Amino acid sequence: MNKFSNRITRLFGIDYPIIQAGMIWTSGWRLASAVSNAGGLGIIGAGSMYPDVLREHIQKCKAATSRPFAVNLPLLYPEIDKHVRVLMEEGVKIVFTSAGNPQTWTPLLKEKGIIVVHVVSSSRFARKAEEAGCEAVVAEGFEAGGHNGREETTSLVLVPAVVNAVKIPVIAAGGIATGRQMLAVLVLGAEGVQMGSRFVASEEASAHINFKKEVIGSEEGDTQLMMKQLTPVRLLRNDFSQQVKEAELRGAPVEELKALLGRARAKKGMFEGDLQEGELEIGQVSALLDSILPAGEIVREVWEEFMNGLKNPLKMP
Repeated sequence: MNKFSNRITRLFGIDYPIIQAGMIWTSGWRLASAVSNAGGLGIIGAGSMYPDVLREHIQKCKAATSRPFAVNLPLLYPEIDKHVRVLMEEGVKIVFTSAGNPQTWTPLLKEKGIIVVHVVSSSRFARKAEEAGCEAVVAEGFEAGGHNGREETTSLVLVPAVVNAVKIPVIAAGGIATGRQMLAVLVLGAEGVQMGSRFVASEEASAHINFKKEVIGSEEGDTQLMMKQLTPVRLLRNDFSQQVKEAELRGAPVEELKALLGRARAKKGMFEGDLQEGELEIGQVSALLDSILPAGEIVREVWEEFMNGLKNPLKMP
């Protein structure tokens, strides 16, 4: 496959502007290294890791690939300073931050020579990330899985709005799993894509096989954005999501929703494979997925479809 050059590939030192999202309980060192070895940018999801576990994943990823990789750091987690210390001690070169104020940690990370990218759900937050010194932003639309923006702006609207709002390169996320979708958002001005759901359904993802099979078996309408009183999150419908929905409909207080969510719900669902009582975070694009593939093959398929579309945009199926 031919390499591609734009601001995103040059910024990260990668062959293709395809980025694997850093997802809790799903994207460990095996997935991140496989994507990086295929020419994209793999990301370790630190959100479900204690500092010592994160250190282990970084070290194993460095041993498994000589290519660039990144770590996703949700800023809302407690004791975030310990995670930051691990990143600096292990010489991580690229950090994607999310769910918090980028101004808090970006200056320190940049001082250590780390490239910082922030995930945003609006043009306003994109401008704040640029002002904080971030070198790129991920514009994540309403379709995305996991924790989501309160604005509920779809990718088709959000991406061009963010492109118009900032001068730094924009990575599109939310509802993207194919080369044709990648072509669409690059036409809108994005310079790369971040894909989560597509890589959940990969052989190297650390998610439980029950969850992976549930993802590729899902259909349109099987996900819903919930828990807007806490931190909005898109979930597959199951017994747990129905409990959340019923609680929200009767106006349950935040404390009750927190108790219902509990700390281990995501682990129970995505990592341990409890499809009824666990939290199953996934994007709307799961409805288009029907196979579990090696991560490297996913990168190749997406890139080949993108290139074919670029050559013949009106002849695509």
